[in-house]
Amino acid sequence: MQITRRLEFDAGHRIPNHNSQCKHLHGHRYAIEITLSGNVITTEGISEQGMVMDFSDVKRIAKERVVDAWDHAFLVYRGDQVVLDFLNTIPDHKTVVLDVIPTAENLAKVAFDLLNDAYRDTFGNDLRLEQVRLYETPNNWVDYAPQII
Repeated sequence: MQITRRLEFDAGHRIPNHNSQCKHLHGHRYAIEITLSGNVITTEGISEQGMVMDFSDVKRIAKERVVDAWDHAFLVYRGDQVVLDFLNTIPDHKTVVLDVIPTAENLAKVAFDLLNDAYRDTFGNDLRLEQVRLYETPNNWVDYAPQII
């Protein structure tokens, strides 16, 4: 069975080498959907009985690992020195420096990597992170799921 939890956050970024508008500093209202798979927990008498995972736990982990860090931050590529220098002039600015250009594709993979080890089977129900879907706008999104070998 699969379950999905959606959370939203606001963040700024730029794509430094882009040929159009995305080369400028701008922001988005992102949404992230975390899809987990596993068996329904059947252990009698526990809070999670009948669930794959409690949605509140899915949310808590996503907030701890990704959403709280990225919300109202500027997501900047380590190689974008011009923007890094500018952001460093703003006292206490919330900046997240990434090893990749902050495209939706790269952000979805980074989020998956940050979350993957947190969603682990604790009830013998084969729980695992299947996919991260990241909406950059309501009409544009990326799905990241590693290839199964």
